[in-house]
Amino acid sequence: MNSTTTTNTGKLEEKGSLQQYVTFLIGGETYGVEVLQVQEIIGMTPITFVPNAMNFMKGVINLRGTVVPVIDMRLKLNLDERQYDVSTVIIVVEVKERMIGIIVDSVSDVVSLPVNSIQDTPHFTSKIETDFVKGIGQIDENLVIILDVSRILTTAEIKSINTSAD
Repeated sequence: MNSTTTTNTGKLEEKGSLQQYVTFLIGGETYGVEVLQVQEIIGMTPITFVPNAMNFMKGVINLRGTVVPVIDMRLKLNLDERQYDVSTVIIVVEVKERMIGIIVDSVSDVVSLPVNSIQDTPHFTSKIETDFVKGIGQIDENLVIILDVSRILTTAEIKSINTSAD
């Protein structure tokens, strides 16, 4: 028996070709990260300020005895900072063997996208950092910017965060 499923576009896809993503909003745009890269999603919690940290690093939190650095994705993406509210969440992901919290405006959903529907991103300009954008997918009429969690932070940024957080 052939293992296929019908997508919302009516196309038949092989079962193994669907990838699940946790989607979230930052500045009105929808982003996604692979479900398997997300350790957990927590509501906003008090963040301990760390002096001399990078501008997008908000500080650290204590997550069941583990010190977890927290970065604001709005600042990492060079967007305006905004007041945190009841929708703001921290998505805890593993980046280069280090747990990192990323602050996003709100979490949306877990969605399945056909792997072959994810389009590579062109390198727009040297002013826009796109190294951590894996591709762009589409859900109905909405585009989803797929992030590569392992590349959100450079090796130098990880080293700086490890120094600041430890």
